[in-house]
Amino acid sequence: MINLIKEGAISRLLINRPASRNAMNRELMSDLRDAARAVSDDTSTRVVVIEAAGSDFSVGADIAELQRMLLAEQPSLLAQRREVALGADLVRAIREIEQPTICAIQGVATGAGACIATASDFRLVAADARVGYGEVRLGMNLMWGALPGLIELIGSARAKRMVMSGALFPAEQLAAWGWADEVCEAAHLADLTADWANQYAALPPIAVQMIKRSVNRYATALGEAVMHMDADQWLLAASSHDFREAVTAFQEKRPPSFTGE
Repeated sequence: MINLIKEGAISRLLINRPASRNAMNRELMSDLRDAARAVSDDTSTRVVVIEAAGSDFSVGADIAELQRMLLAEQPSLLAQRREVALGADLVRAIREIEQPTICAIQGVATGAGACIATASDFRLVAADARVGYGEVRLGMNLMWGALPGLIELIGSARAKRMVMSGALFPAEQLAAWGWADEVCEAAHLADLTADWANQYAALPPIAVQMIKRSVNRYATALGEAVMHMDADQWLLAASSHDFREAVTAFQEKRPPSFTGE
């Protein structure tokens, strides 16, 4: 479900599950994590582009998989904790790609899709795209260690607005906030992405990669220290009535009724 396409010094990681609007299941997450690590080790690659097939970048977690999780017999708490670490591993693998990363976003990018974009170095967004962190609408916290990176991009008040509301925000607003690096018409997104990729591929790779590493270490130092508990918070949220109600309501296409239980 991840296609690795090498074009000279540019490697493209294509999320390729368009029939499900690139919803993230465990297989897709594992494939993307492994592809990120593999391309990072390729010294002939100078730029990595993360993009998606179809009309949407990613609509986030695969709700069908969440539903199956609710119906299945739950493993031990220790096993669950290790299982939910996959998302943080994926975000870390993307953030730690040695080369500059450019994320090209079309359609909807929410939840897991927005976290992947946040972990990238640059975000190029189609003018009609919408981006959000919709976990709260499923009774969940934002996890995967994604919150510090979002705060670094847009500040704490705007991060609260995005994460606490779970709403989808338009591209122009995200550009004004500093989340999107450039916005263009959807028809020109591929060309804009290629222009950015070629620009960074032409730069001296050793210096560029050292600069990226230094900036990331500085920007994420506090986040690495304080965000180790977000998986445990998710396990607590996933045991709540509100979580079950949100997933069931989504499947039944009705408004959820939250109780705080």
